Amino acid sequence: MLSINDFLHKQIIVYCPAQGDKISYRNDNLIIKDCEGGIKYQITCYRVFMLMIIGDCSLTTGIIRRAKKFGFSICFMTYSFRFYAKVNAGLEGNSYLHEKQYKYSGNEIGNILIYNKILNQRNLLNKIRLKSDYVKEGIRILDRYLDELKTEDILERDSLLGIEGNAARVYFQRLYEPFQWKGRKPRIKYDYVNSLLDIGYTLLFNFVDAILQAYDFDTYKGVLHTCFYQRKSLVCDIMEPFRPIIDWRVRKGIKLGQFKKDDFKEVKAQSQLEYKKSSEYTSVFMEEILDHKQDIFLYIRAYYRAFMKEKGKDLFPVYDIVEDSIKYGVSVL
Repeated sequence: MLSINDFLHKQIIVYCPAQGDKISYRNDNLIIKDCEGGIKYQITCYRVFMLMIIGDCSLTTGIIRRAKKFGFSICFMTYSFRFYAKVNAGLEGNSYLHEKQYKYSGNEIGNILIYNKILNQRNLLNKIRLKSDYVKEGIRILDRYLDELKTEDILERDSLLGIEGNAARVYFQRLYEPFQWKGRKPRIKYDYVNSLLDIGYTLLFNFVDAILQAYDFDTYKGVLHTCFYQRKSLVCDIMEPFRPIIDWRVRKGIKLGQFKKDDFKEVKAQSQLEYKKSSEYTSVFMEEILDHKQDIFLYIRAYYRAFMKEKGKDLFPVYDIVEDSIKYGVSVL
């Protein structure tokens, strides 16, 4: 099983191919060549954790064999950052874990995940340096939701999702107040801020998915999101406490001028990033995710251990976005 030391020495390669590029291998090295056969990039397969390909390129079957041999995933996305396929390479045959996943039907873990998400949303609003009365009001509202999750019995899924949705409206309206925020519309991309969030969430989703695969979780069997055809519900669950990482990076990127509305074009009523900017924007998001990669790994490892040992709800991990740390044995409900 992947250890923290092994994980920290591995790299994620985000690759936006140019026309005629080809990915091959030589002596257990991953090699990217241009249309004339010149080497653009080379790395040993021992240090690869994931290869993300955004766009079209040629891929040899030898690369797929080496992905399985060295345990790295290959993720395929379109130019508009829509995920469409993945070669998974991780632990296989963890039937005891799968048995526990299929038997679990409670709401305790879901309550913890949503509490953790709202806690980080609240702490990000509190992180805003010059807080308006509107932002301070939002913090107070989120505090009430957190108190409700702490004091009430374990909430049923519908009640929990209701609190999550209400908290999200309070949070996004205040976090993106300077940018004429109109509302969160997943996958519709009707403005550039929503499009930025979708790009960041897609990259985070695939990163979390790859770590879950390393433990051989059935990523289609969630504890909060319901099972739905071809939806990786567990990945959606586990990334909830980490979504604010992307939310804050979008706000920061717009304020710093790294993300610009003019870099997006409208295609069929959707705001899409110009392909020429894909590499630049992806690099910003991946740098942010990699800054938190140790905590994401440690969180999933702690979740795995708590889930396998059927620990009480107060012993599941909680991610603190402000301290950038994982807390253990924290009673959150």
